Amino acid sequence: MIETIYIEEAILHHPRTQTIVARFPKAQQITCKRYGEVFNPKSQNFRLQKRKPALILAEKYKNQVLPAPPGYGVGAKHNYYFSHMLNCLYDCRYCFLQGMYQSANYVLFVNYETFQGQIGEIAKATPEQEIHFFSGYDCDSLALEPVTGFVEAFLPVFRNHANAWLELRTKSTQIRSLLETEPLSNCIVAFSFTPEVIAKHIEHRAPSIQKRLEAMEKLQQAGWPLGLRFDPMIYQPDYQNQYQALFKKIFARLDRENIHSVSLGSFRLPEKFFTKLDRLYPQEELFAGPLEKSNGMVSYESALEQDMFEFCSEELLKYISPENFYPCTVDQ
Repeated sequence: MIETIYIEEAILHHPRTQTIVARFPKAQQITCKRYGEVFNPKSQNFRLQKRKPALILAEKYKNQVLPAPPGYGVGAKHNYYFSHMLNCLYDCRYCFLQGMYQSANYVLFVNYETFQGQIGEIAKATPEQEIHFFSGYDCDSLALEPVTGFVEAFLPVFRNHANAWLELRTKSTQIRSLLETEPLSNCIVAFSFTPEVIAKHIEHRAPSIQKRLEAMEKLQQAGWPLGLRFDPMIYQPDYQNQYQALFKKIFARLDRENIHSVSLGSFRLPEKFFTKLDRLYPQEELFAGPLEKSNGMVSYESALEQDMFEFCSEELLKYISPENFYPCTVDQ
């Protein structure tokens, strides 16, 4: 899967680097001083790289844990996010990462201990308050788990801090590491969904809805708290029927009483990101829809967005209680 690995000189002998490199004995190894030398140049061909992304092993020196954007959360007053990895194994056409980054290569920060230390400090600062930490903001939390060992490394941190909650946001079926460990009540495994016809068309390389639901059933049976993320909502002329069918299919398979949270969000991108995606995929019907630009953002026309929100909210509340529902209506 990985044919080329770039490695920062400073972490060549880091134990995690050595473990990961050993998984790919045939991969070409290239050293660099800083990952930005490989990841940031503007002359890169994102689509060409996406066919065979390289892996870049690096060290994150600062800003390991950051406050989450306004409106990003599922109930806690204090919300943070952290990214042990940049970029995603999957190729979803609506993903903002393709507009944010110049490169399709994967960056993995191997200094997990630095992230863990910051998470622990934040949790200890207010032990009486619940704090949520979101992974999967700049990547899929689980998609490369067999390579990264992320879950195995981070779950003990949250076992030691009962007030700290971890969200693993994913479309992946790489759940073995979760099934092989005792479930953690303050870890939410949150799966993202769009209707089936949309997923098949624009969520390239991602597991099917059926496979995601099978993974969720196994996790629920094992005792893991689950989340559902319908973010972003994607417009189609018959979106009502599509979302109705999606909700019906999901809640027919899962125990709705044991769903921790359900969130709903609009399709919104910074105008600069949208322009880049439009250039990458000039034939993509998604970007030819009823969109408008406002305050530097691109989203669906306000009346349509409101209609979609109201319809999907009403449908979801047929299955879940309002206490578990978190519609995100704030620009992010």
